[in-house]
Amino acid sequence: MKGSKENTASDTLATNRKARRDYHILEKWEAGIALRGGEVKSLRAHDVSLNESFARIENGGVFLYGFHINPYACAQHVDHDPIRPKRLLLHRREIDKLAGQLALKGLTLVPLRVYLNRGLIKVELALCKGKLEEDKRETLKRKTAEREASRALSERR
Repeated sequence: MKGSKENTASDTLATNRKARRDYHILEKWEAGIALRGGEVKSLRAHDVSLNESFARIENGGVFLYGFHINPYACAQHVDHDPIRPKRLLLHRREIDKLAGQLALKGLTLVPLRVYLNRGLIKVELALCKGKLEEDKRETLKRKTAEREASRALSERR
């Protein structure tokens, strides 16, 4: 059917792999992002980094900090600032709900990935709680055990 295409790995422009390692993800949102022309072209060329990025609620809006978009190489006009704060586009109800949850101790907003959705650039934003070092070790042990078990099963076949 036309228009029923789901998001695939090819639609993903950038991912924040550290976020899943360093945080417990509690809730996710899809947000639009306000960009300039050269930034859109750089994003479509996958010339972007989500590492060390985070979001804050300021003046009634959500802003993304540390989101690095390299200047577009073929642009003929003035380049943009690669690390300027980008405004995220959310409904007022969503922003109010996020503000209430961020008031709780130890919660933060982290972008998980940037992707294309029907031609529009979207950010998957997550409400997260930081993992302790013990949690990270436990996750690593569990992944190692699962990998060894699947290896043993494949050898038996």
